[in-house]
Amino acid sequence: MDRESSSVSFIVDGLNLYHSLREMEGLSKKPSRWLDLRRLCESYLFAMGQRLGIRAELGAIHYFSAYPTPTTVREHEVVERQRTYIAALEATGVSVTMSPFKNRDVRCPHCRIVFKRAEEKETDVAMAVKLVEVCARGEASIAVLITGDSDLRPAIATARRLFPQKKVGVVTPFLRHTTEMQEIGDFHFKVSQKLVQSAQFPNPIRLPDGRVLAKPHGW
Repeated sequence: MDRESSSVSFIVDGLNLYHSLREMEGLSKKPSRWLDLRRLCESYLFAMGQRLGIRAELGAIHYFSAYPTPTTVREHEVVERQRTYIAALEATGVSVTMSPFKNRDVRCPHCRIVFKRAEEKETDVAMAVKLVEVCARGEASIAVLITGDSDLRPAIATARRLFPQKKVGVVTPFLRHTTEMQEIGDFHFKVSQKLVQSAQFPNPIRLPDGRVLAKPHGW
């Protein structure tokens, strides 16, 4: 008997995932950041279908992150490397939303000196809104957040309460596994080193418009 087909939309916390991949590289000594997000999301569909008793099909992928600026990073090449990666994601159909980094005053609790600290703004709120939007507009039957940020727990709980006919799952990045995030969704998976290594972009990538993107140096 054929299983019912269900569309799955992914909502990705880009910064949370990026820092997780940096830690993965430190432990495995294998490049991990040149990640084909579409391939990674596709790798969960079969297990998801088995868990829910449906045939899971990939829908939209919504990626949220923030662009560093020359004033918020020591290496100016960081900005260009991220722009290259974003171009690769968009070439594979990933929807990208970028938020700003902003400097705010922080007082050292020990010496009481005030200094500037760059912080990403708006990403959590944008992801929360997108989760509710995906459910409200009927974009997909299943929404999956790739994040280890427990600040998104209220958004997940709200989406499940308002749209009980929808399924909301969580995929936690490497070394971001918390009981809080594992228990809040209808299901939970982890990002493993094996899946990441099998989902790397080729180097270089040729885009539909003819441009060629080379993997950033050090990635």
